[in-house]
Amino acid sequence: MEGGFGPKIIFEIPGTNIPITETVVVTWIIMAILILFSFVATRKFEQKPKGFQNFVEALVDGIYNLTSQTMGEDKMAFAPYIGTLMLYLIFANLAGLFAFRPPTADVNTTMGLALITFVMIHFFGMKSKGVGTYLKGFLDPFPVMLPLNLIGELATPISLSFRLFGNIVGGLIIMNLLYGGLGVLSTTLGIGIPIFQTGIPAVLHLYFDVFAGVLQSFIFSMLTMVFVSMAMD
Repeated sequence: MEGGFGPKIIFEIPGTNIPITETVVVTWIIMAILILFSFVATRKFEQKPKGFQNFVEALVDGIYNLTSQTMGEDKMAFAPYIGTLMLYLIFANLAGLFAFRPPTADVNTTMGLALITFVMIHFFGMKSKGVGTYLKGFLDPFPVMLPLNLIGELATPISLSFRLFGNIVGGLIIMNLLYGGLGVLSTTLGIGIPIFQTGIPAVLHLYFDVFAGVLQSFIFSMLTMVFVSMAMD
């Protein structure tokens, strides 16, 4: 969608009609940052950590400890994915601080991530319990509950995606309205420079971009771990 609060089309792939929106472009930027960070952070590791290496090891230990406490020691193999997911979401949600449109303000992004979680839930559930035993669980506690159990499972990716999308796009809309209102106020008072837009929105940026952004990243990652772990146990 182009215009309004939807992501703008930046360009089209030459020779095709495939549009590349700002959601995709910002996602590429975040991917490049994370890849560069991974490359730089893992170079010249020393036996006795110091400086930046201490931060990197603390970050990795924190992710592994969180995975262990949430999913159990036997599911530590999920830690790299959970860490990648959490870092991506944090960067994506904080993109508004750098005048970018957050990729998570696009329902295609949040639904894509939620569908990955959905596939992981059922794939690892069947792998852990066996296909027959796992599918039989949809008949509990009574076979008549099958339709409700299926609806409940299908609701998982929808609730995951729209929870994240709603919080981020809601903050984006409020900040756009605030900047527009402050711009009108400056014009009404005859001030050529939009001075009201420089300091007043800072407090709301701290909430919508920093606090809410980091919190929603944590919630999405935690729910992913909980749902996958429950399906496997």
